[in-house]
Amino acid sequence: MTPRQRTLEALLFGHPDRVPLEPGGARFSTRENWHAQGLPRDVENYNEYAYRLAGGKLPMPGWDCWLPVNERMIPQFEQKVIEQRGATKIVQDWKGNVCEIASEFPLEFLRNAEDFVTRRWIKCPVESRADWEEMKKRYNAGDETRYDMNGLSKIAADGTGREYTVVMTLSGPFWQLREWLGFENLCELTVEDPGFVREMAEFWGEYVAGLMERAFKHVIPDKVLISEDMAFKMHAMVSPAAAREFFLPVWLRWGEIIRKAGVPIYEVDSDGFIDELIPVWLEAGINVCQPMEVAAGSDINVLRKKYGRKVAFRGGVDKRAMAKGGKVIENEIRRLEPVIRGGGYIPSCDHGVPNDVSWPNYLRYVELLAKATGWL
Repeated sequence: MTPRQRTLEALLFGHPDRVPLEPGGARFSTRENWHAQGLPRDVENYNEYAYRLAGGKLPMPGWDCWLPVNERMIPQFEQKVIEQRGATKIVQDWKGNVCEIASEFPLEFLRNAEDFVTRRWIKCPVESRADWEEMKKRYNAGDETRYDMNGLSKIAADGTGREYTVVMTLSGPFWQLREWLGFENLCELTVEDPGFVREMAEFWGEYVAGLMERAFKHVIPDKVLISEDMAFKMHAMVSPAAAREFFLPVWLRWGEIIRKAGVPIYEVDSDGFIDELIPVWLEAGINVCQPMEVAAGSDINVLRKKYGRKVAFRGGVDKRAMAKGGKVIENEIRRLEPVIRGGGYIPSCDHGVPNDVSWPNYLRYVELLAKATGWL
């Protein structure tokens, strides 16, 4: 099978020749530690390198192909340091947020998933109706500069027989409103001005729908992945009732466009304990959830018994077990084997691989995962 066929078969409860081997993505500080612990700096694909060290001989695919469509605001805010405070600095990011971060982090780490960066929010870009009216001007799905036509043409030329998986990544409505308003302000507005929340969610739904419809004229991706972090440890950030009221209409609209276009995977990425949100996502037509964070309370074995083949999963390997290594990670992979065998699951780290996971322990983890998924 090609990597694309294998991925689709695995997530759609088909019959892959083996489950895709996707151990995880390491952050900058993790990779820096690994370089000091034995990973050569000239290695581009550390997962493949780890697999080869484990004795793997099979061809291993690289990363997915991301559909070259720019969702981000145009123009962006100026990214700048407002004040230096010794150990910390006050900065404005490209989204217009003002926050405090440790001085050691460069600005590009702030709003991209380069590393785990703790921050203190000071000001968000939408604090009034006037701010909102200005913000809307930055999102025009008809702006042709949002679409890399050369990139889209290259993917289109490979056709449906392409060997790689094409993914369109988008911000979900909760994620985006939180970026505009801030988490606390968003939660307060659902009570104090629910009409305003619905207005913003509908605007985002319309904008993203336009992006998809224009992009799908050129390429039908294999997956639409929405970023929608909306859960804490053991609880969601909003109730299922609030999710249905404010965000389900958007998810439903997108789901209709996705199904009509023939995109087979509609996936949501949310950290935290998402169990109580899954029924709402199923109503929207979402059929894959990730990363199934174990420390937050998510247990794939429990969820598989509850939902059967209604939803597939990615992730679910406890990063804490990866850090401990030894018998702990052996038992963790053994815990997941029933779901791996049952299909509808691609195991990987349940978030970005943190820097307390050593390179030797990561090598052992990759070896165990390769055996469990049929690569060794």
